[in-house]
Amino acid sequence: MIGLISATAAGASARDRLATAWPGRTRVYDGPVREAVERAFAECDQLVCFLATGATVRLLAPLLADKSTDPGVVCVDEAGRYAVSLLGGHGGGANSLATEVGSTLSATPVITTATDATGIPGLDTLGLPFEGAVATVTRAILDGAPVTLRADTVWPLPPLPPNVTAGGAGGVPAPPGTVRPDATLLVSDRVVPLGPADVVLRPPSLVVGVGASRGVGVDEVYGLVVDVLRGAGLSALSVGELATVDAKADEPGIVGAAAELGVPVRTYPAGVLASVDVPNPSDAPLAAVGTPSVAEAAALAAAGRGGELLVPKRKSSPQGRPAMATCAVVRRAPRGRLAVVGLGPGARDLVTPRAVAELRRASVLVGLDQYVDQIRDLLRPGTRVIESGLGREEERARTAVAEARAGHAVALIGSGDAGVYAMASPALAEAADDIEVVGVPGVTAALAAAAILGAPLGHDHVSISLSDLHTPWEVIERRVRAAAEADIVVTFYNPRSRGRDWQLPKALDLLAEHRTGTTPVGVVRNASRPDGTSHLTTLARIDPTTVDMMTVVTVGNTATREIAGRMVTPRGYRWQSEGAR
Repeated sequence: MIGLISATAAGASARDRLATAWPGRTRVYDGPVREAVERAFAECDQLVCFLATGATVRLLAPLLADKSTDPGVVCVDEAGRYAVSLLGGHGGGANSLATEVGSTLSATPVITTATDATGIPGLDTLGLPFEGAVATVTRAILDGAPVTLRADTVWPLPPLPPNVTAGGAGGVPAPPGTVRPDATLLVSDRVVPLGPADVVLRPPSLVVGVGASRGVGVDEVYGLVVDVLRGAGLSALSVGELATVDAKADEPGIVGAAAELGVPVRTYPAGVLASVDVPNPSDAPLAAVGTPSVAEAAALAAAGRGGELLVPKRKSSPQGRPAMATCAVVRRAPRGRLAVVGLGPGARDLVTPRAVAELRRASVLVGLDQYVDQIRDLLRPGTRVIESGLGREEERARTAVAEARAGHAVALIGSGDAGVYAMASPALAEAADDIEVVGVPGVTAALAAAAILGAPLGHDHVSISLSDLHTPWEVIERRVRAAAEADIVVTFYNPRSRGRDWQLPKALDLLAEHRTGTTPVGVVRNASRPDGTSHLTTLARIDPTTVDMMTVVTVGNTATREIAGRMVTPRGYRWQSEGAR
């Protein structure tokens, strides 16, 4: 919940605008300001104070406890010009809240956190648990001092600046006689000694499989897991989940132990676990739940392909009674991340916020050179760019998947929506379930052109590419005929090039067999770009020689009309008023 506090009429007006815009997210605190701040600080995750920063600092000072638990606080000035991230920029989410407040109130967000200001990801914003001297290592990264990155396995981290250089396996000390770097950033699930300038990031690389008798206590399960991890030199912060059999999904001891660890419980049917090859099968679980292994089999199943059994089945050792719990530990194989990102039709303001976030998250960017140039300024320092020219789509797809398989965070970019005549298809044809794949939608050329033309896609519509480089013309012609006979609005992609100039006239002739010559046709070139052009014509009057590969052509159905210079297709086949005819 976000607490809202104001002291003046102007502040209350801005406060109420925010409350109206964010229903269910905010709570207004009235009454004396000091008391309101104290109550909101105790009850809310974040605060927006429509107060002077000096006054807010004085009110907050006696309440501060720890940066990991204090709420994030944003201050908005009396004129509503600025949204200042005052407290808890990362841990409390105040930096992102200031950006949201600024967007909602048309105010300028003011963020002074050094990592955010320089575009370098903060170590406490990577979504991974961490230990060590975060401030010291972050300062070294910002100062350009040498920082050595040591990792047990490659993990999909955001890009890091050039002064952070790879130095071998996590926790491995520098060779004798070498100069120790100013700081070390480790990525490891192992317990390693940390120096005064070291930070270790804990990836969720461990799966703990758990078996238990009915009625087992939380302390027995949790104690067993902690003891087994400690004995193996593994960090509990790298446990991603507990895994068990379906029959134990609601076992309080297992559920409670997962809550203590702060991880979810994943369960599997006994039949699935029975098919997993394990080193230590047993008759007891086979008789009880229908599988010869629970702990080992569940951990291996959850870890997936390439999982490594680090700790075979271990039993708990309570005093004075038989063991009621078992556990095993498996390490997942490195799993990279591939984001397939649609950049929209070209205008910067049509690149979605989600696309920008994925571009800034990726340590490797793969794309067509001209698309890379469009968004190069959005990349974080240290992003590795792999670019190539036209006609090498399959190569880019293979490269992106290979980089993700190596454990990196990869963004593969395409224009419009990456799933529409773009890079998602070849990439997903290459990708298996050994990497995470995320699709980021974008504004397509058809949609951008439609918005310029009016509302030509108000009823059923289809997009058809007229390029026969990948599809035989016979197939394209069948599709155009089907759209013509079905009276569907058609948008033609790739309509005409220097070496392919007859397909568009042929497609228009096919449509003309089922539509009158007065059917509206919209022609849009470079939709949304500064040099974009558009004009509205008819099926009988369109001049194909004005069309090129940067153009989309939208042909209406029999109900489409030109109204006030705009192309409009009704939502149904009956216009609702005479004035719309």
